[in-house]
Amino acid sequence: MDVNPYNRLYNSHHNIYHFSNMLTVLQRVKQASVTIEGQMVGQIEKGALIFLAVAKDDTEEDIEYLVRKISELRMFEDDAGKMNLATGEVGAEFLVVSQFTLLGDCRKGRRPSFDKASSPEKGEEYYNLFVQRMRDLGFNVATGSFRAMMDVHLVNDGPVTFILDSKKF
Repeated sequence: MDVNPYNRLYNSHHNIYHFSNMLTVLQRVKQASVTIEGQMVGQIEKGALIFLAVAKDDTEEDIEYLVRKISELRMFEDDAGKMNLATGEVGAEFLVVSQFTLLGDCRKGRRPSFDKASSPEKGEEYYNLFVQRMRDLGFNVATGSFRAMMDVHLVNDGPVTFILDSKKF
């Protein structure tokens, strides 16, 4: 056993950013939009921009967990300035953008590895299912276009940003 406390700390934490499951970066925004080749394809006002990455081993359970977590997350301020209000309580809108690069592993070499990312077919299926589940809860959900090169514009509110990992439950 290694008795050096610095080695133990490094060894227990150096994989902290190596994700292999469904992942979102959730940013509270005053407004956000996505354009493709100069055409706006999605736009929201007060709410959250969600970058979504689907991994090889993801299941519908991962989608359900993240949809529930995001829909109930108290990320908006109340009158006292505390984050006590959930997305549904403030009429939040969502812009969901597929971003498989969140699963990039940059630990070795200079080129990211995307071995943990799902196939494009599964990624698109789960992306669409995620969006539909959010809509089923009554949220206004705008989207980008899967596998397209997009220009994403946002005005951060805070900034308030969370990384949600579907396997951390």
